[in-house]
Amino acid sequence: MGVEFFTALVSFVTTAVLGILLIPILDKLKFGQTIRSDGPKRHLSKMGTPTMGGIIFIPAIALATLLISDINIDTIAVIFFMIGFGLIGFADDFIKIIKRRSLGLRANQKLLFQLILSACLVFYIFTNYTEPTVILVPFHSGRLDLGMIYIPFTIFIILGTVNSVNLTDGLDGLVSGIVAIIGFFYTVFLAKSNLNLALFSCAITGACLGFLLFNYHPAKVFMGDTGALGLGGALAAITVLSRSHLYLAVVGIMFILETLSVILQVLAFKFTGKRIFKMSPIHHHFELCGWSERKVVHVFWLITFFAGILSSLMYKGVIM
Repeated sequence: MGVEFFTALVSFVTTAVLGILLIPILDKLKFGQTIRSDGPKRHLSKMGTPTMGGIIFIPAIALATLLISDINIDTIAVIFFMIGFGLIGFADDFIKIIKRRSLGLRANQKLLFQLILSACLVFYIFTNYTEPTVILVPFHSGRLDLGMIYIPFTIFIILGTVNSVNLTDGLDGLVSGIVAIIGFFYTVFLAKSNLNLALFSCAITGACLGFLLFNYHPAKVFMGDTGALGLGGALAAITVLSRSHLYLAVVGIMFILETLSVILQVLAFKFTGKRIFKMSPIHHHFELCGWSERKVVHVFWLITFFAGILSSLMYKGVIM
């Protein structure tokens, strides 16, 4: 695990240095967060906190990966898709800042750009991988060939991952910690089968831990859509290239629960006029139930950690 640790360390240090250099610049440029007026009232104190923090850790992930891994087409691909989705988020953040509002790109614009990148990722798999429609199966050393269902299924996984990470990014340090844990378990999962992807996962963990130096409550900077969509794109790329679609559904359980809470809230209100949760995504529900922000974050981190252990047991014996 020596090279993995070194990759994480380089990513961590690079993120820490970039944070020290860039956060004052973001603050000086008044690239501040706009807070939803219908959210928990204590969040209003965060108004103006520098955002767009993805520009701090996305370069760190890319640099650490390129410096230490054996650069191949997969390495370039995962970095490309991380940056690609991060740029969609950057455009969204930039519009929010310029317009001084909580909404940036229109939903259809965001979805269109995400669909294009998702289709490009699927195209990459079909042009560079043998048996492109095969994915790994939990508790089994065999594989499942999805046939042409693979295309819509994988696009759904990519879009779901990217947007669920973004939905979850609502509390100080929440997404940073969850993705750091997921990156660690992906490293364990991939270390013997695909070292380059494992090193990329290590770089993600190191960068997220470095970002937590500034993003843990009370946050000095938020990752914004730049960071959330970038991390979502990175996780989606790792998942697709490692054929571990079902693995991510377990280790990323908090992303699924956050997204389901929004869907159920909307459906319940539409058909009954009543809300299931005090507020969605569900992390805000627990806040309004009286939990401190730190308690919500720590519990969600803990759930992710145990989900990671379960996912490792599920894939024990799986051969890439």
